[in-house]
Amino acid sequence: MGNLKLQGRTRAQESSNAIERMYITMRHLFNRGFYKPMGVSGETLREALLILRPEIYGSVAEEKVELNGLLYVMDRLPLGLEECRFINLTSDEGYGNSHFKPIVPPKRRRNCYRIDEEQMNIEITRGRSEIYDILTHLTFLFIESHKIMRRVLIDEEGEVSRDWQKLEVAVTQKEPLTQAQREVALTHTANILGRTFREVTTIYPLFSTPSSPERFLHIIYFLGKLALDEMLNNNKRIVTFSPVLRERLGHHIHGEIWANKVKEVLLEKNLMNRPLHIISANMHSVMNTLYASEALKPELKKKSLFGIYEDLSNNANGQLRMKVMKNAVSEGMIFIEDTSGANIDVQIFDTAKMSLVNPKFKTGKKLKDEDKPVIMVMDYAFGEQAYETMDEMLKPYQSDQGNIHLNVASISIMGKAGILVGGKGDIMIPTAHLFEGTADNYPFHNELSKEDLEGNGIHVCDGSMITVLGTSLQNKDILKFFHESTWNVVGLEMEGAHYQKAVQAAARLRKNISEDVKVRYAYYASDNPLETGSTLASGGLGTTGVKPTYLITEKILEQIFEVPKVSEKEKEPKKEKA
Repeated sequence: MGNLKLQGRTRAQESSNAIERMYITMRHLFNRGFYKPMGVSGETLREALLILRPEIYGSVAEEKVELNGLLYVMDRLPLGLEECRFINLTSDEGYGNSHFKPIVPPKRRRNCYRIDEEQMNIEITRGRSEIYDILTHLTFLFIESHKIMRRVLIDEEGEVSRDWQKLEVAVTQKEPLTQAQREVALTHTANILGRTFREVTTIYPLFSTPSSPERFLHIIYFLGKLALDEMLNNNKRIVTFSPVLRERLGHHIHGEIWANKVKEVLLEKNLMNRPLHIISANMHSVMNTLYASEALKPELKKKSLFGIYEDLSNNANGQLRMKVMKNAVSEGMIFIEDTSGANIDVQIFDTAKMSLVNPKFKTGKKLKDEDKPVIMVMDYAFGEQAYETMDEMLKPYQSDQGNIHLNVASISIMGKAGILVGGKGDIMIPTAHLFEGTADNYPFHNELSKEDLEGNGIHVCDGSMITVLGTSLQNKDILKFFHESTWNVVGLEMEGAHYQKAVQAAARLRKNISEDVKVRYAYYASDNPLETGSTLASGGLGTTGVKPTYLITEKILEQIFEVPKVSEKEKEPKKEKA
């Protein structure tokens, strides 16, 4: 025992402890019903975030204001939130039927409502992960706002710097700013933020919207203004959780309504007893993989199929998308727009009605119509919502004739994830999911293998993946530990363990589906959080994500349709006889 040395805690241990404290605190504040982010009640959250220093929040622990992190956060929060002193998190409580117009953040599907000048309501319909996501972003935002306040406040009497006065004149001006006025305002803003003029002018247009071209100046001004009001007049910003939200959370209300709607459609179309293949993916890759090659034959004469997929991924090509959509609908595709609040749309493909599809998917074995697969594509879930929706989907449908069990043949999960052993656009094939902050681990047999996706010009790796409580809470120290230790973690995402927990419970414990259900997981890398400049805050994937998305989709569909594998010899062009 005498040889044992007391060792200081590593950064990974400190970070892990900070994450644990943040989640315990957030649950406590939720049960309490309200808190003041920059008051005593929010102190633990602030301290933990500053200890953690997540990669996505960049220089949050430094004096200068973090710009890329600010852009990342504002893309996920409603327009105008920076002006509001009261932020109210609610359940779906009927605001959609009122005169309030929903505000949907560009990078998060959630309805928000500006109640008055001081209050913003944010609807929570996707479970605890959504609350964690919002509270983490708000903590970062208010820390940054107090940095601004400290840089402009000269004395306790409320005297502010000249830079602040000039920014206020620019923001409150009713006429549009001229180029000269804008550059003057940005000069003063750069001084306030502790950033260079070049940095500020580079980030400025990324915040702009058609309705608010000067949004960047507006955000900085109001963040500072409310922080000054807190400091000088003790008017603290307050986050509240509505009683209905606190009562409903965790009861699968939205997931149950969502799943029952899908089952009703399957029953109505006489598809309930057919082999069902569930795919969690976006709303375009499966449809395009099946129908684009036939619907866009003229375009294929000029471009490769992946070139067509890139065009279809561009929002500007609405006509091309419409052509594929019409083809799919004429061949029996059913689209179920979500009205439950789960924000998960669904597509159902009846393969018995398919004729004008990619020829590759006609080569499977011949089956009777009643034995042909039905493919159900569900849009991405968010964090813990993955358990809620999959758990409800796999339950038997309660009808007048009694319980009807679904004939689930396979469940495939594809999506974006952070990678630890490569770069953006690479592919990860998980062999197990680990749930961050717990000892829970979910090893499984993945029907997709590394070999299935290799040889297509994309780096593919396999290993364990960690399901994190929030992508915005990761730092290099924790990730290096998981990657370099015997856990052999190759990536991080937010839904895998939740999906697998629901699948295992339904198959092995509750016997709602067959124990032989096939599972497939594959992810493509949206970022590498271990590389500075490659985090999610550095921007989107652009077209880099198109090829891995469609490659994964093709492999999933090949297995569903039981397309024979092509050997390496068969891939080689045949030599002509002399």
